[in-house]
Amino acid sequence: MQRFVGEVAIVTGAGNGIGAASAKRLAAEGATVIIADRDDRAAQQTADAIAESGGQAEVGTVDVTDRASVQKLVDQVIARHNRIDVLCNIAGIAIGETFLEVTDEAWQRTLGVNLTGVYLCSQIVARAMVEQDIAGRIVNMASTNGLVGEANLAHYNASKFGVVGLTMTMAIDLAPHNIRVNSVCPGLIKTRLTASSRNNPEWANDYLKKIPLKRFGEPEEVAAAVAFLASTDSGFITGHQLVIDGGQLTF
Repeated sequence: MQRFVGEVAIVTGAGNGIGAASAKRLAAEGATVIIADRDDRAAQQTADAIAESGGQAEVGTVDVTDRASVQKLVDQVIARHNRIDVLCNIAGIAIGETFLEVTDEAWQRTLGVNLTGVYLCSQIVARAMVEQDIAGRIVNMASTNGLVGEANLAHYNASKFGVVGLTMTMAIDLAPHNIRVNSVCPGLIKTRLTASSRNNPEWANDYLKKIPLKRFGEPEEVAAAVAFLASTDSGFITGHQLVIDGGQLTF
């Protein structure tokens, strides 16, 4: 499939994990992908991998928690390409600790990256889409933790519940501009954020009891859902939260 030929996509957090997988998937389907990340080295590795596969990618340094940084990136993309068709807000962090141990710093940092970052990137890119009269698509990174609670992740859960609510409201407000907004809600995926837990055999075996498919998800499986929501194949879908969890929430 080549669903994104001639289109430009920004993917935040694209240096690693789901962000990198999503960037590679969009590039494989013809998009020119802006690898947006704070880590230039990781971003360049993703861009190089895309180039080696015959795709088009550019590195864009950004701090999603800083409006000026996001605005600078968007201005640069518009100056080079005169359009942004797709935004994938993938950048995120998670800190595991009990509610009684959460610090103000950890709380603010988690909400800053996971929720404020989505707001800033989406608002700035949506304004550019409206100005360029683009029928844009925005895909946000929520989580099953944005639909149900989980112990020791109060700040992460709060941020992801916020992303779900923000996604729904953005979908309503941006529909008159022909911009669709959806989110993906992964369960436990094999990324750096989950590595320490997955590497604990006792914890992993116990957690797998919650998942009917009896395995953890792959970043590429989430990337496939991101690409679907970012494409015109999902043309009548907006304000939706697409769960990718191996059936975990059926329990």
